[in-house]
Amino acid sequence: MSLLLDSKINHSTFFLTGFPGLEQQYPWLSIPFSCIYAVVLSGNCLVLHVIWTEPSLHKPMFYFLAMLALTDLCMGLSTVHTVLGILWGLSQEIGLDACITQTFFVHGLSGIESGVLLAMAFDRFTAICNPLRYTSILTNTRIIKIGVAILGRSFLFITAPIVRLKFFYYCHPHILSHSFCLHQDLLRLACSDIRFNSFYTLALVICTLLLDSVLILISYVMILYSVLTIASQEEQLKSLQTCVSHICAVLVFYIPIIGLTMVHRFGKHLSPVVHVLMGNVYILFPPLMNPIIYSVKTHQIRSRIQRWFTLKNN
Repeated sequence: MSLLLDSKINHSTFFLTGFPGLEQQYPWLSIPFSCIYAVVLSGNCLVLHVIWTEPSLHKPMFYFLAMLALTDLCMGLSTVHTVLGILWGLSQEIGLDACITQTFFVHGLSGIESGVLLAMAFDRFTAICNPLRYTSILTNTRIIKIGVAILGRSFLFITAPIVRLKFFYYCHPHILSHSFCLHQDLLRLACSDIRFNSFYTLALVICTLLLDSVLILISYVMILYSVLTIASQEEQLKSLQTCVSHICAVLVFYIPIIGLTMVHRFGKHLSPVVHVLMGNVYILFPPLMNPIIYSVKTHQIRSRIQRWFTLKNN
């Protein structure tokens, strides 16, 4: 009876990989990771606070920025307990249900971020290529509909393969490759029929991340074409400067995804530390950099933050 109970417990428990070979350095590694999570949580909360409290920022561009900051905040909250739990020596084990829940939020939030970046590209395209109809096109009602569509696309479509993870038989050693749970990592440990999950998620990635990136690229080709028709070079630079923050946000989101994909596909010979590091970059880099980018590059956000801190100090 005891052996049967142990078997059931082990079957529903997975072991999260920290940084192989660096276990003795965890107390030191926990310091920069704790600082990164502190910046992720406080930085995105600050951006949301500034947008919420400043009536002059209640515009389509900043509504989409608030969606991005909220997504990044949720991404940080969804992984902080496992990443820092490992580094602080609390636990490297996670139950199947908790792992599936984390997988759902990690992949769902990635889909939301991609959708929000596409919506922000549409916002910049409308503002530059059709400025006279900007406010009539991006009304508050339409922005809400866009937000609901992004949320529904990201979470509803991913529900089926995530729910199926609950019913798989995991016969391989329950050792995950990262300090958080990913769909492809759980598939690797399953001995059940995973063909539906493999093909479905591949199609989902093509229809979301790949399609979003192509549409963002097309929007910037059209923006560049429109800007080049402006006679004044000063006006050209002024128009393009409004896109700098968004372009940086797109790069910090897609470059880690491409890097992690390349490491998984072609880097099997690399050290496990490289895989774990790329996984953490994929999870932490966009939520860390986006509030910094928009605080530095967006004049309205920067000036409000500076004024807010000046008032606090006085």
